[in-house]
Amino acid sequence: MHARNGVVVDIEAGVVLDRDGGVLRIGLDRPHRRNALDAAAVRRIIGALEDAATDDTLRVILIESRSPDFCSGADWVASNTAGGARPRPGSVQRRTALQAHRLIGLITEVQLPVVCAVRGHAVGLGFQLALAADFTVAAETSRFWEPFLTRGFSPDSGATWLLPRLVGIARAKELLLLGRRLSGAEAAEWGLVYRAVPDAELDKAAAELVGTLGQAATVAVGLTKRLVNRGLELGLTEAMQDEASALELASRTADFREGLAAFKERRPPEFGGR
Repeated sequence: MHARNGVVVDIEAGVVLDRDGGVLRIGLDRPHRRNALDAAAVRRIIGALEDAATDDTLRVILIESRSPDFCSGADWVASNTAGGARPRPGSVQRRTALQAHRLIGLITEVQLPVVCAVRGHAVGLGFQLALAADFTVAAETSRFWEPFLTRGFSPDSGATWLLPRLVGIARAKELLLLGRRLSGAEAAEWGLVYRAVPDAELDKAAAELVGTLGQAATVAVGLTKRLVNRGLELGLTEAMQDEASALELASRTADFREGLAAFKERRPPEFGGR
């Protein structure tokens, strides 16, 4: 771990963690594997997200690539050659729950906004990272692909849960069963990502979005994220009960008081994230 231009940088397992003020940047940097994530890289990101969940100084998380592709999925080559022998039967079931599935779950659970900036290929687990994020900005020429059935196995990392909720069953089957590949522009048209931008504008667009979220009322943002995600599985009565509990918490924050003061004084609020 070291500081670069005042930014704390921590590099390990092909994952770069940059801490700059209230922003945690998780950079995928395994260009020799097109940013495929092996077990060590997944554990690294999981650890960063778990730490972020209890860090009161953080306000937003950005997941990005430090190389031409966003993420080409789970590194099955590494998983199946570790130790020189194939894993014993049942190991995929055990490992997936603690690795890829834990990773996707954390992105949806952490009460901080998560932004993904996608360039190049987002495949399999990489596709699901983009789907699970709260906001994904994609380069127009980026490529999204679910390769599972074309390689002879069934989907994981939340693909069968996330896709139908975002684009409906028919299009989810088109992506999963027929292996339809989408450009970033098409993914935005389908509603799979927040927006698509010209490739040269990706970093700027992601930075602007991170800046906006980083200045928001962080507690209220986190509570709202949780309400929306949980609300998919609840009835109206239960969802409104959750809303009442969240509102009780949000109304006790300094940002709530600042929001009221700014409204009365007819000025933009200056939220501190508390």
